[in-house]
Amino acid sequence: MRLIAENLGGERGGRTVFSGIDMSLSDGGALLITGSNGAGKSTLLKVIFGLLPCTLGTIRLEEGGELFPTVGSAAHYLGHLNAMKTALSVIENLAFWRDFDGGDGLELHSALEAVGLGAIGHLPFGYLSTGQRRRASIARLLISQRPIWLLDEPTAGLDAESEQQFSALMERHLAGGGLIVAATHLPLRLADTRELRLGERAYA
Repeated sequence: MRLIAENLGGERGGRTVFSGIDMSLSDGGALLITGSNGAGKSTLLKVIFGLLPCTLGTIRLEEGGELFPTVGSAAHYLGHLNAMKTALSVIENLAFWRDFDGGDGLELHSALEAVGLGAIGHLPFGYLSTGQRRRASIARLLISQRPIWLLDEPTAGLDAESEQQFSALMERHLAGGGLIVAATHLPLRLADTRELRLGERAYA
């Protein structure tokens, strides 16, 4: 499977925030999108996922087969917002996403155990701390199988122990042939990554 962008451009509020982006990511590959605030990191992730249109160029997925014909069908998107209902319990929120995305990953309680929240699945999401909310949202990545993880500042609000735990989950995803594209200001503690620095026209 390959995720390919050619001459990609995107806009925010009618203003071009990036253009001329070329990238190619294959099984087990991780790309970190860096740059200053306003450089277009979040916009680029949304364009890749299909939440915003490409204003220039193309983005496509090769060798996804019938199961994953498009980038959107193959990807989990974890944005700034956690996409959880505060009045519902953590388990109820995850059950919704399991039913929406398909429950072909970890069982709900196992996913919560994997992010260190096994004892609080019964609590309303609104009762959780900022870090716990982020960890519950990370559990969403584990309950439905998607080969591409698109992550926007995924470690925001996490303490050092939770960051290390999440790094292990990402490494496991990559070792299984998954792909990760992450917009971040912080290092993600991954062993092997490439970097795209928006605003500087540099790609390594």
